[in-house]
Amino acid sequence: MNAAPLPSCDFCLIRHGETTANAEGFIAGVTDVALTRMGRAQARALSDREWPARIAIYASPMSRAQDTARLAFPNRQIELHEGLRERDWGVFEGRPLTQQPPREATPDQGESWTDMLTRVQSAILEICATSRGKLPVLVCHSGIIRAARVLWTTGDAGQRPPNATPLLFQHTGNTLMEKRL
Repeated sequence: MNAAPLPSCDFCLIRHGETTANAEGFIAGVTDVALTRMGRAQARALSDREWPARIAIYASPMSRAQDTARLAFPNRQIELHEGLRERDWGVFEGRPLTQQPPREATPDQGESWTDMLTRVQSAILEICATSRGKLPVLVCHSGIIRAARVLWTTGDAGQRPPNATPLLFQHTGNTLMEKRL
C-alpha cells in the first residue's frame, strides 16, 4: 500500500488520552467512551510541551479526541474532521480486545480495513493540503496512526501507539518516517 501519494507536508498524530475502554480492555471504535482521570492528566501534560509557533490542530469528532485536544491545546482553535474518527468494528464494539478480529477482516456491520485506509489517506492529504504552512497536529485514534503507518512508512500497522504521545510523520524521500516528538 506504499503507492499512496505522499501528503504535501509533515504532520503530527496524537492518540487521545487513556479512555475507560483502554483501561477496561474492550473494543470502542465508534463507541463514544470518556477519558479516564489518567487520560485527562495525559492530555493536560501535552499543554506543557513546546510546539512550533505555527500549528493547525485537528481532531476526530469522537469525544475522547475532542476532550484530549481541548485539554492539550487550551485557547486554541480546533477543527473537527470526520475522516479522523476511529474504525467501526461493527458487532465487535463493546467486546473484549481479545475477541477483536484480524485487521484485514471486515467485521459484520463494520468498516473494512481497505475502506478505512482510503478514508484516512483522503483525510490526511486534505488536511495537509489546506494547512497553509502550519504543522498539522491531528488528535485521533490508534487505528488512524496504524493506517498512516501502512500508507506511508513501513507498510506495517505496528504496535498500538501509546496514548497522548505526539508522533511526527516526517518526509524522507518517497516515504515518511515516524518518530516521537
